[in-house]
Amino acid sequence: MHSPTPSTASTAPTADVTLAQSAYMRLRSDIVEGHLAPGEKLRVEHLKDRYEVGAGTLREALALLVADALVVQHGHRGFRVTPISLADFIDITETRVQLETEALRQSVALGDDTWEADLTSAFHLLTLAEDRLGEGDGKTGDGSLFAQWEARNRAFHEVLIRACPSRWLHHFLAILYRQSERYRRLSITHRPVPRDVHEEHQAIFDACLSRDADNAASLLAAHIRKTLEAVRELPDAVINAGAVPLTPVR
Repeated sequence: MHSPTPSTASTAPTADVTLAQSAYMRLRSDIVEGHLAPGEKLRVEHLKDRYEVGAGTLREALALLVADALVVQHGHRGFRVTPISLADFIDITETRVQLETEALRQSVALGDDTWEADLTSAFHLLTLAEDRLGEGDGKTGDGSLFAQWEARNRAFHEVLIRACPSRWLHHFLAILYRQSERYRRLSITHRPVPRDVHEEHQAIFDACLSRDADNAASLLAAHIRKTLEAVRELPDAVINAGAVPLTPVR
C-alpha cells in the first residue's frame, strides 16, 4: 500500500518557517551592514515587497530580530531598527571582556590536541581573509570580502573558547558577539585609528598555544577593547545613530 500523499496544509508550515528564516537572515544582514539604518522605521507594507514575502512572514522575521535586539517594537506603532550608541557599545564591550576572558582561561586549561588543531586551522583561515581584506576594497564578484572576514573572525573567537565547558558562557557570549557586529563593521570600514588586527590575533593565538592563560586573557581583553577605542573616535552622527526612545526590555 502506498503512503498517503501529504496535504498542502501539512507541508505549508515548513515552507513558512523557511521563508521566515530567509527573510530574517536578509533583514539581519541589511541591518548589520547598515543598509537599514539605526533608528529607521521598518514598514511592513514596504518591506514585504522588497524582500518578496507576505506580511505575516515578514512579521515573523521581525519578531526574531526583536529577540536578537536588532529591532525594537513600539507597541502598535510598528518596528524600528535598534539605535546604536557609544554607551551601548561600552556596556557590550566590558561585559564581553569579563565573560570571554574567563571562558578563554578555562579553554586554555582544558583544551586538548583537537582544540589546538582546530584553533590552528581557524587562525590560518582568518589570516587568509585578513590578507584579502587588506589587499582589496571589500568587494569581490562573489560577494563581500568583509563578510568572509567577519565569518572567519567569528569562527576564530568561537574556537578560542570552545574547550570552556560552560554552556551559559557560550550562550551569553554568542549574544554579545552578535550585538557587537554593527559596531565592529563601523570600526573596520571607517578605520578611525591605526590598527593591525592580524598582529592582535597572532599574539592571542601564540599565547594560547603556549598555554599561557593569563597572557592570552590579557591580550584578548586588549583586543576587544581596541574596537571600542576605534568606535570612540567615530563622529557622533555615526556612533549615536537613530537615537530614539526605546521600550525597556522586560
